[in-house]
Amino acid sequence: MPRSRRAHAARRGGRGARSSAKAESQASDDEAASEVLSHYSSASESTSIAEEGAGSDAVDEQAQQEEVEDKLKECIDNVTDKSTRTRQVALESLRLAFSSKTLFDFLLERRLTLTDSLEKCLKKGKGEEQSLAASVLTLLCLQMGSGPEGEEVFRSLKPLLISILTDSSASPIARQSDLVSCLTSLEGIFGTSCPEEGSSVPTHHSPLLQTLHCSALQSWSLLLTICPSSQIKKILDNHLLKLPLLLSSDNVNLRIVAGETIALLFELAHELEEQFFCEDTDLLCSKLKALATDSNKYRAKTDRRKQRSIFRDVLHFIENGECHEETIKFGLECMYVDSWVRRRMYYAFKEVLGSGVRHHLQNNELLREIFDLGPPLVLDAAAIKASKISRFEKHLYNSAAFKARTKARSRVRDKRADVL
Repeated sequence: MPRSRRAHAARRGGRGARSSAKAESQASDDEAASEVLSHYSSASESTSIAEEGAGSDAVDEQAQQEEVEDKLKECIDNVTDKSTRTRQVALESLRLAFSSKTLFDFLLERRLTLTDSLEKCLKKGKGEEQSLAASVLTLLCLQMGSGPEGEEVFRSLKPLLISILTDSSASPIARQSDLVSCLTSLEGIFGTSCPEEGSSVPTHHSPLLQTLHCSALQSWSLLLTICPSSQIKKILDNHLLKLPLLLSSDNVNLRIVAGETIALLFELAHELEEQFFCEDTDLLCSKLKALATDSNKYRAKTDRRKQRSIFRDVLHFIENGECHEETIKFGLECMYVDSWVRRRMYYAFKEVLGSGVRHHLQNNELLREIFDLGPPLVLDAAAIKASKISRFEKHLYNSAAFKARTKARSRVRDKRADVL
């Protein structure tokens, strides 16, 4: 082979080797992420020692706990790795682990190390990495609870989070995840979605910015739930007339969050003054009724259904003062979400914790304190076993319920029911 061809083949082979190595590295990272995520998922779904009620299972659980902690240590170390991909895999693994397990004892002595690592990710990382780091930080504070350890973690990074939030040149994804600042900062973000003075048409933004504004309004309304009465009075004066303008937004999620926030403000207002009255209530109810019965075909069917459902609840509350009640079951307990304040708080934690929210409602002392659930229940194996029913019994119950529903619907559909 001529020398030039051999050189060309060598260069091509070198590029191929580098490309292959890069692909293998990417694949290995993906496999590591998959392994860690599947491990945490299986660990979060495993039953407790009391539920199993056997000594051998205690040994297995101890071994599993040690394996979980080893993987967590590895993830914490990888948060400062040189590879962006490795850092993101580690952050995602920590996010899932923190949302599905309570790890106070493990994190207590490692919180400062992890906080320093998260600070570096927030300072030097880009949008996706910053977003993941902010999510892990939120969960770390939740794991540490309301004591001095949680306060220490939050206060050490609060200035950095606020600087990212208020930096208009920062990635919208990163700013959206760092919504932990004061009311004024959040107002400055979602306020730009309101129509300008003298205009009835809302200001339009890109989808990413609309999502950011939606998150800002959600976080702002969450902060309202812990505001003192004096601050609530100021907010009512300044925003009760402005927020209805967001009901005209072209973004369905922003309209829905605006409606829920308006209901929340009315609820807080009635807590301050039982006979609270708003002059523009009739006009507001007209807007809410239009959204609750919206059938415009240019909107997606799922959006229309979701919007009508939410605004029916909002309208019913504004007109009658009655909030739709939701029952959340976890373990042997249940919690009633029977107010807009409680609803905003529950869905904020649900968004952060995902499917792990029920586990944390059972075991996380901070959440139990927030929702007045008392200390975590300590149950023996007999109590847990007595509370369960067999799969066959569940099948019989579900079959009977299905038959009852079918008969009821048949009677309603039957024209003879009208005669009766």
